[in-house]
Amino acid sequence: MLHCAGGRLSHSPELFLNSVGQKLLVAIALPAIAVALWGLLMTWRRTDDAVRADIQADALGYATFLATSFGAVEDVRPGTPPRVAHRAVTLALRSNWSALRAVGDVRIVDAKGVVRWSRRIEEEDKALPDAGRILGSRGVTASFEGGAGWPWSPARGGEVLSQLGGVGCGGCHFGDATLRTGYLQLTVDAPALRREVSDVFLNATMAVLVFSLVLIGASALGLRIFLTRPLTRLVTVMRRAEGGELLVRAPVMGRDEIGRLSIAYNRMLARLTELKAVDIDRQADLDKAHAELVLKEELEQLNTKLEVRLEELQGLFELARTINSTLDLEQVLDRVASTVPKFGVPKFSIMLLNPEGLLEVVKARTGNPNSVGLSFAIGEGICGRAAQILRSVYVPDLEAPSPFKVRGGEGSRGRGCLLAVPMLHADELFGVLNFERGEKADFSSDEIEFFTAVTDQAAMAVANARLHEQTVTLSITDPLTGVPNRRHLFQQLESEINRANRFGTQLSMLMIDIDFFKHLNDTAGHRAGDEVLREVCRLLKKNLRKVDTLARYGGEEFAVLLPQVPRHEAVDVAEKLRRAVEEAPLEHGKTQPMGKVTISVGVASLPVDATDQARLVDCADSALYASKRGGRNKVSAFENGMETHPGRERGPRPAARPN
Repeated sequence: MLHCAGGRLSHSPELFLNSVGQKLLVAIALPAIAVALWGLLMTWRRTDDAVRADIQADALGYATFLATSFGAVEDVRPGTPPRVAHRAVTLALRSNWSALRAVGDVRIVDAKGVVRWSRRIEEEDKALPDAGRILGSRGVTASFEGGAGWPWSPARGGEVLSQLGGVGCGGCHFGDATLRTGYLQLTVDAPALRREVSDVFLNATMAVLVFSLVLIGASALGLRIFLTRPLTRLVTVMRRAEGGELLVRAPVMGRDEIGRLSIAYNRMLARLTELKAVDIDRQADLDKAHAELVLKEELEQLNTKLEVRLEELQGLFELARTINSTLDLEQVLDRVASTVPKFGVPKFSIMLLNPEGLLEVVKARTGNPNSVGLSFAIGEGICGRAAQILRSVYVPDLEAPSPFKVRGGEGSRGRGCLLAVPMLHADELFGVLNFERGEKADFSSDEIEFFTAVTDQAAMAVANARLHEQTVTLSITDPLTGVPNRRHLFQQLESEINRANRFGTQLSMLMIDIDFFKHLNDTAGHRAGDEVLREVCRLLKKNLRKVDTLARYGGEEFAVLLPQVPRHEAVDVAEKLRRAVEEAPLEHGKTQPMGKVTISVGVASLPVDATDQARLVDCADSALYASKRGGRNKVSAFENGMETHPGRERGPRPAARPN
């Protein structure tokens, strides 16, 4: 059996009528069987109609015969009962007379519905159940049961109702009974002829069925041999050819249409084989060309990547060379800020870790003028998260819902993507670099790796600058008090004198000495002296401006530079500092001769008292000596002659003086 599945012919024993042989067999056999059966049915119906008419005629004849027989009574005396008068009819009906074998029940019902005579003796003198139907008839009424003339319809015969009475019955019946004595009911069984016709019809039907089966078998065998089997072989070859076996050939069986179809199909396969060979050669050439094109594209892509990588390495080298050419932190940050946009990043920000442990924006190009100065806690926002986990954090879509809190300095919550890379050097966090682009997911994995390298270079430069700052700070800072030392004092003094001369402003200098400091060291110890030095330094810094310079001049001496402060205001500042130390409840003040820690201050101003650096220092020192001679815990402004006092040697480094 064949069927079509997915555009292909295939065998399937489950399906029916999917082969040409089956379809032809059904097309031939079914009409023939239908016509034969229809002819049998029509013949049976005509025959049955004839038998039915004969049954009706017989029933009416029986009824007429019996009615006439009841009229022919014996010669009996008047008043004889009817069953005695009609004894001859009774004997005839109860006999085995062959002419009356088809008659079933015969009974006479009077006008009251009582059975007066019956072929069945047990019914006599009893009321008939359906007497009403019989009494309602007039004359002779015939009804016949059975089918509509088909062989499967039952044949139960018929019934005849005949009214009895009249003048002929006047000899025995009197009065109204003379006119209507009763009714004759007669039933007729189906004659044997109808059964014989049915048997003949059934036999003929079986013969037709047997003939049909033989016809179907013969047709099926012929179709299988001459049609189905050759087509099946041809389909098998087609399926093998469909699977790629173009060298297979269909067997040629005869010179009929199937044979010619096989020859044509073999020729087509031969042509397809030639075309397939040509196609294989062409495909091989195409595959080779495609492989070459793929290799060429891969080489071009590799060259492009190499060029991009080379440009990145070159940019990274230029960045490293540029930012590492200076140790000034501000210059390092400026160079990083000027180099990052060259890498295709229009928005960025540089964040450094400030002394409070916050990430503070120091350089930015974000479109927000208030970005610089913003600070983020570790773990806050995208930059804070990167600083917290010490790894890069990439947000491909700033518009998408994010667990990070983004503020203006780190990138606007708008379109684009953001890459935050922590600046790490030797596992130490220095800050975060934020790179932002306006398109979503615009940073590739290679670019993320590249910007990580850029951040590493920036971190190294910041670490070097910070280390340099720390080294410089250590070189100019007094380690005990944390204020600038004498070296930084004179550097700053030179700068301030140049600025004052350039802008025509005044510069005042204070020389401060702790009173009886040697006595403090001798009585309370050097550790107490160090604590007093730190506390006095803290009090002085607290009462000075940010632009003022406080430095340790040496031992227990301090110097203060007051830019743009005239002499009289400098005296007020000195007095303020003296009172601050005097009123401070320092721990070791009670061991001092005055019962508290005090200072002596000398004041000199430029250009009032001096015009150069050495003269200004000498004048301030001379004024300090005057405060010491005046009883200590005092402020003295320089006056002419102080520098030549007999108790003081001239010069910026006088001999040992009393404490």
